[in-house]
Amino acid sequence: LFGEMAQRKLELDTITFSATISACEKGGEWEKALHMFNFMALNNLKAGTITFSAAISACEKGKQWEAALRLFSVMLQRRLESNTIAFSDVISACGKVIAFSAAMTACEKGGEWEKALQLFRTMAQNSVESD
Repeated sequence: LFGEMAQRKLELDTITFSATISACEKGGEWEKALHMFNFMALNNLKAGTITFSAAISACEKGKQWEAALRLFSVMLQRRLESNTIAFSDVISACGKVIAFSAAMTACEKGGEWEKALQLFRTMAQNSVESD
């Protein structure tokens, strides 16, 4: 598809890749979604919140919790605005206690202490027992 677009001199941009990653996610093709995500970087395109959320969601649906956490951590390190969908998909991919703990660690590494505190409050509100 992208080869054909390049031949026709159509621009490959963040919107095109985000839409493709989202389509892969909806089709249950997490590996293809991650391939497209990585292909973006090779084409010097920066992924935004929407792109990260689609890739994280694809990992969640493919039960790829490690990849989902890795993406979430990178998202926070780049200081992108995380959204409820990204938080929810990471939690769903990992299981509650592991996900909350890993997400709080990712927030800490990204210098997002307020988000870590928000996660801790959410954990308490949802009666998730901490260690």
